[in-house]
Amino acid sequence: MPIFEYRCSTCGFINEVLVQSASSKGPACPECGEKKVEKQFSSFAAVVKEPAAAASNCQGCPSAGGCPNFNG
Repeated sequence: MPIFEYRCSTCGFINEVLVQSASSKGPACPECGEKKVEKQFSSFAAVVKEPAAAASNCQGCPSAGGCPNFNG
């Protein structure tokens, strides 16, 4: 289930909510009880780690063709 951020249109409180469906209505504001909340645009973060073997063998990638350690 995704987590969405909602902003209250009355008091401005931002709340993160775990929801079952992206099409579900937003929850009431926990601060003031207002039922009119707006779904906020949220970005996500991803962490990519390179394999330990490739890191120890890394000698820099050529300018064309990509990294040979990552099949690229």
